[in-house]
Amino acid sequence: MSAGDVPPHRPTALDDRAAEAERSVTALFAGSLGGVPLTHLARIVHPAPGPRTLGGLRGTWHYWWQAHYLDAVVDAGLRALRTGDPAGAAQRAARGDRLLSTIRLRNRVRWTNDFYDDMAWLALAAGRLRLLHDAIGRTARRRRLRSADRHLTDQLRSAHTDDLGGGLFWSRDRDFKNSPATGPAALHLARLGETDEARRLVDWLYARLWSPESGLVLDGIRLQGGAEVLVPDVWSYNQGTVLGALVTLGDPQSLARAAALVAAVDARLTVEVDGVRVLRTHGGGDGGLFTGILARHLALAAAAPALDAAARDTAGQLVSGTADALWRGRGSLPVAGARDPSVFPVEPGGRPPAPPLELSPQLQAWTVLEAAATLP
Repeated sequence: MSAGDVPPHRPTALDDRAAEAERSVTALFAGSLGGVPLTHLARIVHPAPGPRTLGGLRGTWHYWWQAHYLDAVVDAGLRALRTGDPAGAAQRAARGDRLLSTIRLRNRVRWTNDFYDDMAWLALAAGRLRLLHDAIGRTARRRRLRSADRHLTDQLRSAHTDDLGGGLFWSRDRDFKNSPATGPAALHLARLGETDEARRLVDWLYARLWSPESGLVLDGIRLQGGAEVLVPDVWSYNQGTVLGALVTLGDPQSLARAAALVAAVDARLTVEVDGVRVLRTHGGGDGGLFTGILARHLALAAAAPALDAAARDTAGQLVSGTADALWRGRGSLPVAGARDPSVFPVEPGGRPPAPPLELSPQLQAWTVLEAAATLP
């Protein structure tokens, strides 16, 4: 169901929480790229590290963090539609357009990079931006969105080979096939309607990386000296993208797998906070986004009418419990010229960190709160 299919309602408390997270992340991290007009990007740290980065033109480039920032901007646009604010939705769509073009500009005027999982994240976010435009009545696909989709999807297809029996390579080194690349690529292709290829990717994950002992998806398989070496790490975001792909495919086998995966997440990737089971997090850095990704796709599962009712209920409770814990743990940070933005804890039940603040956990909290606001 698209945002346009849902009758608008007045903002709820959950919508207001998501709006506060949007306001706070925007105030703390968003800005132009090097002062260039009509550009938009998220800084990695607040406060900004100073003139040596030239307003983001230099320094470490976190391509995939920006893709998740774009996803959150789209979330806010869809929330505006749900709450009867089409002008706000159009504003977020325009911001998403600027962000997408700025990502390409900062990425040396190209869509591609050396990591296929990064490109899969941007493909997913750009696809959702296109849907936001469609939902507000801009049905003509824009040239930039068509270009991103074509270049990124072609790259993902090129990484899907018969080596190791299938799956996607993680990088151009082509020595590691893993869930971080294969899961989001499967979800992207499923959303494009390419269900046969998406199902092949999911089947490969279940054949090679799914653990029957834990019920969870493991990290990947390395090629070392002609030998296959399993990397058995378990990360929450890998469960999220696989769950999203399963729910999107929607056939009986996929839905049965989805229900079992929700149960495994509930059993093995949660902690108890104030008597409530919530999703555990993975610290800062790249790991600061992992649980937000899982929450986004648990919310998708919670709203999937064909999924087992118990699985839907569990998925929704995990998202709402995690959102509540992050909201209760928030603090504030004085910022000149603006209402003090909220600062969210890195883990549910924790306290907000002191500056300097890292983008990823704050963006993760925004993502979780947006996910909670979509729950049926």
